[in-house]
Amino acid sequence: MKPTDTKNPEYFHRVVDCQWACPAHTPVPEYIRLIAAGRYGDAYMVNWESNVFPGILGRTCDRPCEPACRRGRVEERNAEKPEPVAICRLKRVAADYKEDIRARLPKVPKQKNGRRVACVGAGPASLTVARDLAPLGYSVTVFDRDPRAGGMIWSQIPRFRLPLEVIDEEVGYILNLGVEFKGGVTIESMKRLLAENYDAIFVGSGAPRGRDLDIPGRQEAAANIRIGIDWLSSVSFGHTTKIGRRVIVLGGGNTAMDCCRTSRRLGGEDVKVIVRSGFEEMKASPWEKEDAMHEGIPILNYLVPKTFEHKNGKLTGMTFEKVKATYDAKGKRRLVPTGEPDQHFECDDVLIAVGQENAFPWIERDIGIEFDQGMPVVDKLTMQSTLPKVFFGGDAAFGPKNIIWAVAHGHDAAVSIDKFLNGEDVRSRPAPGVSLVSQKMGIHEWRYNNEISGDARYAVPWRDQKMTLKDIRVEVELGFDAKTALAEAQRCLNCDVQTVFTGKLCIECDACVDICPMDCITFAKNGEEAELRKRLNAPALNLTQSLYVSDALKTGRIMAKDEDVCLHCGLCAERCPTGAWDMQKFLLEMTHAGPACRTPKGKAA
Repeated sequence: MKPTDTKNPEYFHRVVDCQWACPAHTPVPEYIRLIAAGRYGDAYMVNWESNVFPGILGRTCDRPCEPACRRGRVEERNAEKPEPVAICRLKRVAADYKEDIRARLPKVPKQKNGRRVACVGAGPASLTVARDLAPLGYSVTVFDRDPRAGGMIWSQIPRFRLPLEVIDEEVGYILNLGVEFKGGVTIESMKRLLAENYDAIFVGSGAPRGRDLDIPGRQEAAANIRIGIDWLSSVSFGHTTKIGRRVIVLGGGNTAMDCCRTSRRLGGEDVKVIVRSGFEEMKASPWEKEDAMHEGIPILNYLVPKTFEHKNGKLTGMTFEKVKATYDAKGKRRLVPTGEPDQHFECDDVLIAVGQENAFPWIERDIGIEFDQGMPVVDKLTMQSTLPKVFFGGDAAFGPKNIIWAVAHGHDAAVSIDKFLNGEDVRSRPAPGVSLVSQKMGIHEWRYNNEISGDARYAVPWRDQKMTLKDIRVEVELGFDAKTALAEAQRCLNCDVQTVFTGKLCIECDACVDICPMDCITFAKNGEEAELRKRLNAPALNLTQSLYVSDALKTGRIMAKDEDVCLHCGLCAERCPTGAWDMQKFLLEMTHAGPACRTPKGKAA
């Protein structure tokens, strides 16, 4: 194998699994250390720079960082149920305990730069674009058909998960940067919007249309059958305040979980979630399913809807066919009937949450924006459409996903808009800011706490169900208190504090090998990667994590370190008699729109 190029920003970035997995690349260990130090405002600002909505995401994020967390992997050997660090809920801690940070937000420029940007939709993608561009002097106008900004954050996420005051605070930080918000305005024609001579247009209108279910009885019983996302919006607006006693929710995603839990609070006593797939295949996050079941809501799987039953124009129940999953030689799943009798469930109301899709009837097809199967053709790197001045992001770009992906799209689109309006190549993307600093203070002393906590993951406390199931506005999760937050923060393995090896200082005494608690380090003859992985002290089986390989040492051997299960404990650096190993903090910060993202003058774009 060739020696590892640790100067490549992606190498150590990939080792910080949580940050790598986060679409917005939030420096997770950095803000967790700040929380442990009680510096909540600093931790909040680290989050705000990258993910924009710390308090909102600290309650609602899909948490792609947590399945990637190293803690879950290294505990597999010993823990009965290995659990990642509660990264998402620690983000909420920063939001809950921060001081007033308004003075630390970007200042509104006294003079605009003369360029106007329109954002269609006031969801997380558009708000991120506005947050990035407004401080640079752009005149940003955000349009939304709803009277308040936030998009699906406020219209579809129930208040028992996300209080309105949290939304208003964090959306307000953005609108107060000089962003003009026009609520209650529906954009009905892209052609007319283009005629208003905006320099760039960003479309972050989401996936506003819920899929329907066209089976027998749908039209006859329509009065008691609702599309899930529309129903949740109606609840948020206050138009819907009750539901029938017996409720069936169709679908296995997070929207279905919000529908069933909301139904329990609006009068549903017998609420069921019925899904055509298996439990493990459901798209809902594992914790969303757990929360629903914790509130007494059963989830019934492998049932395919056949009919809506009705009598005299009134819904009376539903009939389902029982199926099972079969797999062909290529592993492709197919649902086939089991031959068991159909199952019937009585109900008063049905909420359909079987998916969402985009709707662009307002974008004319003769203006230069190409579509493919109903979706705009969008460059995944730049978020630019085939009409150069129009950009897309969030669910409007590639279909339904989640808030953190929408934020990432917003950052990327803002960079593109800024470069585009400065006459630069939008595909020339700025490199992230990277620093790598030794943590050594003296003999066996480090600037970070390298003691490995043996604590299991701490559970977030809940309010009593006697309160939460009676009032839809009562938040269920209480969040960590400061003491528990500190304990949970100490479970972080500080994966951004890297083990850095200097081969010319190594005397091949193997002291690091002897002391390593995870058998990460091996001195061996070089070879092809597949073969070398098998003969390390502990076979390196996770191919998604690189091997750290040195140049040839004095004996002709190389040092090979498996980055997969390293604890970043620093014992190798403490034990090394020559300083060949050092612990160095790696900090990667994505470059957002502004002068840093542009090509220096005198160089080709």
